[in-house]
Amino acid sequence: MKSITYALIALLFFLISCKTDQENTEKIVTKGPIAKKLPEALTIHNDTRIDNYFWMRLSDKQKNAEAPDEQTNDVLDYLNAENDYLKETMAHTEGLQKTIYDEIVGRIKKDDQSVPVNDNGYSYYSRFEEGGDYRLYCRKKIGSDMEEIMLNGPEMAEGYSYFGFGSRSVSPDNKLLTYGIDTVSRRRYTICFKNLESGELLSDKLENTTGGTTWANDNKTVFYTTKDPETLRSNKIYKHVLGTSQSEDVLVYEEKDETFSCGIYKSKSKKYLFIWNSQTLSTEFHYLDANNPDGDWTVIQPREKDLEYDVSHYNDHFYIRTNLDADNFRLVKTPVSATTKENWTDVIPHSEERFLEGVDLFKNYLVVSERVNGLMALRVKPWNGEEYYLEFNDPAYVAYTTSNLDFDTKVLRYGYTSLTTPNSTFEYHMDTKEQVLLKQEEVLDPEFSTSNYLSERIFATANDGTKIPISIVYKKGIEKNENTPLLLYSYGSYGSSSEPYFSSSRLSLLDRGFVYAIAHIRGGQEMGRYWYEEGKLLNKKNTFTDFINAGEFLVEQGFTSSDHLYAYGGSAGGLLMGAIANMKPELWNGIIAAVPFVDVISTMLDETIPLTTFEFDEWGNPKIKEYYDYMKSYSPYDNVEAKAYPNMLITTGYWDSQVQYWEPAKWIAKLRELKTDDNLLLLDCNMDVGHGGASGRFERYKREALVYSFMLDLESISN
Repeated sequence: MKSITYALIALLFFLISCKTDQENTEKIVTKGPIAKKLPEALTIHNDTRIDNYFWMRLSDKQKNAEAPDEQTNDVLDYLNAENDYLKETMAHTEGLQKTIYDEIVGRIKKDDQSVPVNDNGYSYYSRFEEGGDYRLYCRKKIGSDMEEIMLNGPEMAEGYSYFGFGSRSVSPDNKLLTYGIDTVSRRRYTICFKNLESGELLSDKLENTTGGTTWANDNKTVFYTTKDPETLRSNKIYKHVLGTSQSEDVLVYEEKDETFSCGIYKSKSKKYLFIWNSQTLSTEFHYLDANNPDGDWTVIQPREKDLEYDVSHYNDHFYIRTNLDADNFRLVKTPVSATTKENWTDVIPHSEERFLEGVDLFKNYLVVSERVNGLMALRVKPWNGEEYYLEFNDPAYVAYTTSNLDFDTKVLRYGYTSLTTPNSTFEYHMDTKEQVLLKQEEVLDPEFSTSNYLSERIFATANDGTKIPISIVYKKGIEKNENTPLLLYSYGSYGSSSEPYFSSSRLSLLDRGFVYAIAHIRGGQEMGRYWYEEGKLLNKKNTFTDFINAGEFLVEQGFTSSDHLYAYGGSAGGLLMGAIANMKPELWNGIIAAVPFVDVISTMLDETIPLTTFEFDEWGNPKIKEYYDYMKSYSPYDNVEAKAYPNMLITTGYWDSQVQYWEPAKWIAKLRELKTDDNLLLLDCNMDVGHGGASGRFERYKREALVYSFMLDLESISN
């Protein structure tokens, strides 16, 4: 495609559009690269879909080939042509993009350091050096000021266009470190071993892993999880003994059910190892004494459909959070010697009003994380004594426990943030109820103050009468009327809640007059388990209509108008963006779809693609006609029509392992073929990254500056 000039492309499109004009009453207007059409008939359930851009789908083998075939060249040429068109179209905003990027980066403390976490005699933390794009992972022996740099991120990342760390794990005797590295952005990590006393790397190396290890208590045995090389499903757990090769490692567990994935971790008590197996609606755990890595694993409760549970250990019992007879989950305990569900007894009974998110176990306390009316709550429950809640004052906020590794302590560490409050870490004394602020994210802007911004929490009404929470933030003094630009964000899938957290980069929008809003729509889990159930499978359209209703409500309430309303979502939230673009295009002036999951049916029919097999309980299995028909009714790619669409910016990464690049690439090609408007339609495909974007500390903000500039330019805001 690069060899074809834009003049030829325009001519080609003119010829195509002339023919199209004979078949449609509306004139089709477009700009940008025109993808070739190679019709592919996709038939199932006696229904045939014609996919003109199926050719863009490449296998991992084709991606990684040293000499790509002709089809691969066509794909790369098309993606590069889209990137060239993006650059050309947005060239006049380059100054604005640089200004915004400089603003965002300028607010970030360059020599920042995390709050230290004490574990097994050492204090662990990470820090950035001035000008550094990657972290240094460090520790100090408790009582000593001598710093030990375990991993020097800037040095290790040198020469790579992408460099990502997996998790890090120190041996029980504090002498050895394991860490994962991904230099492709496909989330297939190589695990390395380092002697922390000598600084030397061991010869041991583990390929194709999920990025972390779990140590047995003997200081020489680690367990790790590998991935299926094609689907990237984490499906096998191996035992590795130091000084041996990976080929000698013992397979201790294989998950053969393709709808499940697996992994391994150690209990907070350090006494047990747990293998977990997880599907959307079912889990299973096995345990092993960490002092006996060669022993036999024991199942806690055999898997059952629709039975979910997770496990912690305390004294002679396992504490289990479960949905057994509890839609909003409950906490039970069971003796280590008798773990199946008939032995489970209540510790925290089920509640219709509170959704149980998780628990932290301490010697004298149980700390409960739960959602009440859509907001996070932290409840402190002494094993002996009266329970109480921590108090928070913002109308919308996020509170969460973090880094509580010490079992025998009265101090709870928790994090707090809101739309107006930078992320803060507190130590809370559970006996005296006193707390200490350990750190608050610094915003390096002399004009910044939390008092300059206001947040609200309001409720829209869905088509079926359901109340939808909306969290809002804006700068004081902003006039809210039909000319006010507003960005509405959401996700709405997998029971993942869209949290109202603070973002210093978002200030670049707020300070230019934007209102920012989050729609807490069904498909998330903000309002309890039923909120998730009503936004999945055959209820999935509630997610889309909730978001549309939230946008309409904001217009009705005078916050903005459709001429200044924008929508933003990523991944499954990108599916949301694709759906609302088809269902209510006239409501939005612009839509940003990041790494969007838009080719729902084709992806869910292709079990070689990562994530497909164990997401049938989220979206449905299109091999079943009922689900196929329902998916087809909303799948963004399958429902593109010859009509006007809003201005759109679509982003992706060539190495994306979760939403493959060809979904957004195919989608934009079909949109450009059929849309009848002259609005912007742009694709930003980063050829070096995957689903999470750039790996460097600051590099990622270049795309954020592009996104902001896209909206600001549409608002005629040039500085």
